[in-house]
Amino acid sequence: MTRIVAGTAGGRRLKVPPKGTRPTSDRVREALFSSLEAMIDLDGTQVLDLYAGSGALGFEALSRGAAHATFVESDKRAADVLKGNAKELGFANTVVVNRTAEAYVAAEGEKFDVVFADPPYAVGDDELAKVLRGIVPRLAGDAILIVERASRSGEPAWPEEVESLRAKRYGDTAVYWAQVRADG
Repeated sequence: MTRIVAGTAGGRRLKVPPKGTRPTSDRVREALFSSLEAMIDLDGTQVLDLYAGSGALGFEALSRGAAHATFVESDKRAADVLKGNAKELGFANTVVVNRTAEAYVAAEGEKFDVVFADPPYAVGDDELAKVLRGIVPRLAGDAILIVERASRSGEPAWPEEVESLRAKRYGDTAVYWAQVRADG
């Protein structure tokens, strides 16, 4: 069962696509958001959830005060589940984009304060690096990027405009943090 950990929708359940997704565990989300909220105030932030799946990361951010979340998911069934979750939770401040992460970041659009990227473990390092480079023009001045990968994958190749902040392992999962460089 996947649920929102805290905030206005805390305890509410999320539907999960029938196959092909790997929702971030409650334990990892709780630790991730504890660290994130120690760094920034989520109130009013613009959030991007790439490879969104069930939307657990973006919905958690909305529950904790984010102003808006954009969910990008390439699988049509998963995108439909995302729309249903947004409606069920009462979050009207969402956009669900049924495209690949690579195609989404190649387009112009709004800027984001927090970007979550939780690609399928099968997504290679080069593909992820291309997506991370592509999102740079859409990052707010002090944006935080958080990438979730298999522990065995290693740290992502961050674009030069961002600096690595930290890495934390949770069993088979690793979470990597970066932030737009102050001089960038």
